[in-house]
Amino acid sequence: MNAFISMPPVVEPAACTSTLQQQGFAVLDAASVQTLTGCTAQDLQNLSQSWADLPPDRYLKDGGHYRRRRHASYVLAQGKLQAVPHRAHWQPLEYNALHGGMQRWFEPVLQAVAAQPVWQQLLVWAGAVCSALKGQQPWFVEAHQFRIDTTDGIGRPTPEGAHRDGVDLVAVFMVNRQGIKGGETRVFAADGAHGQRFTLLERWSVLLLDDARVIHESTPIQPLLSTHTDLQTCFRDTLVITLRAGGFQDDGA
Repeated sequence: MNAFISMPPVVEPAACTSTLQQQGFAVLDAASVQTLTGCTAQDLQNLSQSWADLPPDRYLKDGGHYRRRRHASYVLAQGKLQAVPHRAHWQPLEYNALHGGMQRWFEPVLQAVAAQPVWQQLLVWAGAVCSALKGQQPWFVEAHQFRIDTTDGIGRPTPEGAHRDGVDLVAVFMVNRQGIKGGETRVFAADGAHGQRFTLLERWSVLLLDDARVIHESTPIQPLLSTHTDLQTCFRDTLVITLRAGGFQDDGA
């Protein structure tokens, strides 16, 4: 283990909501994710395979070729998840100075993926976490499959820098890391200087963020080079789920 890697401050499942209330973020390990969502390790491993089929993100304003992704949107009410017609992902400049203010039509999450019970269990559980934190209500949910690779020699998980997403809750699942260094997570209080830094390493561990209270970013990744390194095989895969009350951001809510 690299001595400079800070391990995440993992909490017990029973402390998830109280930790979010106290500090604005919480980290759960993979065993806790399985316990709370009802997903098995094999379910999650099977889902992970779909990250190998992500198309390029063609909207990167920094000219990079290091990000691949798919996107899906839902309304979650009373524990029932309803997909909505495929739509553009949109954020205001206030929350994304680099890519805000533009409609980004990412390729949709494959139906064969979205139909898997494990996919739906993860989204419904994220809604339950958000309701425990903010109160029971309908949630407008976006799910993003991300692969950041080192095709350009470096990959940027958050090219917009430290930011908020303009939602109520963000869940960042660490799906896989392969052949890389970096990708450190940094979480800061939105109204102060307090912050923590750590690296998510465990597959299917999760970082939960109360988006109104904290700012977050992930540092760039670089390949662990060898003479036979294929830079596209050095990557960081995540599933990012956001939940927002009142409507999607492009609904003007």
